[in-house]
Amino acid sequence: MWRAREPIPAGRASGRGAARLPRFGACLPCTHRDAARLSTPVDAFIGKSIRAVLPIPAAPDFPPFRIEHYLTDRSFENQLRHSAGSQDLHQELHPSPGEPLIDVEEGPEPGGTSIAAHILLGVSLVLIAANLRAVFSSLSTVLPEIVRDTGLNAFWSSVLTTLPVVCLGVFSFPAPNLARRFSAERVILACMLVIALGTGLRGFGNAPFLFLGSFLAGAGIAMINVLLPGLVKRDFPRRIALMTGLYTMALCGSAAAAAAFTVPLEKALSGNWPAALALWGVPAFAAALIWAPQALGAGHDHASARPAVKGLFRDRLAWKVTLFMGLQSAMAYIVFGWMAPMLRDRGMEGTSAGLLVSGSVVVQMLACLATPPLAMRGRDQRLVCLALLACGAVGFAACYWLPLSLAWIGAILCGMGQGGLIAVAMTLIILRSPDAHVAARLSGMAQGFGYIIAGFGPLLAGLLRGITGSFAAPTLLFIAFALLAAWSALEAGQDKVLQVES
Repeated sequence: MWRAREPIPAGRASGRGAARLPRFGACLPCTHRDAARLSTPVDAFIGKSIRAVLPIPAAPDFPPFRIEHYLTDRSFENQLRHSAGSQDLHQELHPSPGEPLIDVEEGPEPGGTSIAAHILLGVSLVLIAANLRAVFSSLSTVLPEIVRDTGLNAFWSSVLTTLPVVCLGVFSFPAPNLARRFSAERVILACMLVIALGTGLRGFGNAPFLFLGSFLAGAGIAMINVLLPGLVKRDFPRRIALMTGLYTMALCGSAAAAAAFTVPLEKALSGNWPAALALWGVPAFAAALIWAPQALGAGHDHASARPAVKGLFRDRLAWKVTLFMGLQSAMAYIVFGWMAPMLRDRGMEGTSAGLLVSGSVVVQMLACLATPPLAMRGRDQRLVCLALLACGAVGFAACYWLPLSLAWIGAILCGMGQGGLIAVAMTLIILRSPDAHVAARLSGMAQGFGYIIAGFGPLLAGLLRGITGSFAAPTLLFIAFALLAAWSALEAGQDKVLQVES
């Protein structure tokens, strides 16, 4: 979808970095030199076509209807050559409702929707996001009790913490097709019910139900992870940054709440850790009930598939972005799965360890909001990536090697690094894509393969803990992941885009 841009203010210098304008929800460079590639007849055609469909006033000190006002994509000229007139341009500016959800771009907010209904929709999305991380952090805080009562060895306890993360990768791939067939709203409703069921099954307290519940919850979370950004783009086109920030904070908030309150719940229930785990299914079921009216009132997308992106899996930059996403996610899930057990192994009381992890996740929430504007100040994100990786690695190492009285310093540093890394990883998907269609496909690739890579993080950490009998080896593994992520960031953070056909 092509949309009109604000006129470039008079007197602004042209050239590299001279003007930065938004593109499908992110600020990407667009300069006079970019526009200069197009011919004067093209400018004239665009001026007439846009004047026919959009009542846009001309800037007083700038030639009206110049193409640089409306340039949103490097493939604009190619798209224009296939247009027969202003009616075709109008279709580009206003795509049909059948457009696939994950490829939806900014457009007018849905007409006829009351403010109250729009607010309810936004609150519902945030409540859904607030149930997507409790599965991970709640389990880790009572892992010693689980191992004690179920008899799981080091290998199977590692598999238990890893299983939901692997599901995040495997079940990311079918989500777009299911959304096209049944509507994203209905898929999300079904997934929320599956999350509630899976979380509740862990309340039986034996190993088979722990694994089954973790599998179901991870599968549901994976699909919602993929579909939420598309819903935000479609239903909140003018408030993408606000809604993305809110649901990202809700993600981190759910992890923080589960880490902080699972052990106190277990103690309040007389040491009944299965019940403490199962109770996290209650808010998931409540969120599903609140979301149900949205899902039952949704129609089918019936979207015809857009042309495939050619060359994505052969593009070196796409794999570097995917590797960066996977490695930083592996670091994050090592923190979720093993930071609390590591602190408890060193002698910290369970409630204190949970609160420390919770505090680290709260810092992640703040970093998620603060990092994207910082990363997008320049065209090159390598320095930001390296600084965040160093922060996370030093923080996790400090939690192991510093005295327990100073472990809070490591938790804060780790939270700053991990929160910033996930925000930058998502930002790189947008910045390295030439258009929104490619961005959607790169997002699916990075999340699908990335979370499969991430699954090896907590698994290897647990195996090393079982083999060596200490957390020194898992800490070194965390540092090794940070170094590999830094290597991938040296290319993923450069100012260039994927060389693919879409």
